[in-house]
Amino acid sequence: MNAGLLLIRLVVGAIFAAHGAQKLFGWFGGPGPQGTAGFMRSLEYRMPMAMGLMAGGSELFGGLAFAAGFATPLAALALTVVMVNAVRVVHWQNGFFAGNGGYEFNLALSTVAVGVAATGPGRFSLDRALGWADNLSGFWWGVGVALGAVAIGFVVTTALRPRHRQSLLPTQ
Repeated sequence: MNAGLLLIRLVVGAIFAAHGAQKLFGWFGGPGPQGTAGFMRSLEYRMPMAMGLMAGGSELFGGLAFAAGFATPLAALALTVVMVNAVRVVHWQNGFFAGNGGYEFNLALSTVAVGVAATGPGRFSLDRALGWADNLSGFWWGVGVALGAVAIGFVVTTALRPRHRQSLLPTQ
């Protein structure tokens, strides 16, 4: 079990960290901060550079922390918030399958993050080495990460994309 959790954390954490490095530094063929800000602007965020830096930072530092098993529920929250926003703003309208631009991959990554928060990072983690693992894992941590990510994601997509606020309200 512990080796499996380590493998899951390393791979998923590296995926997120690589995407964050694309956004923040332009590494791995990424757009860098200016390109990311342009993308956020195309999504009609009011503060596109700030959103790009927050998304990239959440992915890079959350991914590294997740891979290391450090402050695992907080790392999982950072990663899941980014995925909730990506699903809400970019992928939802394309349906489920990733091949059509849907939210399938985002859902899989979010599920892994929430699942590891609920299960704990395992023996091969900084949380375990620091003696935190028993206090930073369990069912309610997973629930908290999931609900927290949805709540934060809702606030971000409504507060920072005011032109879309009306689309979230019922029509009369």
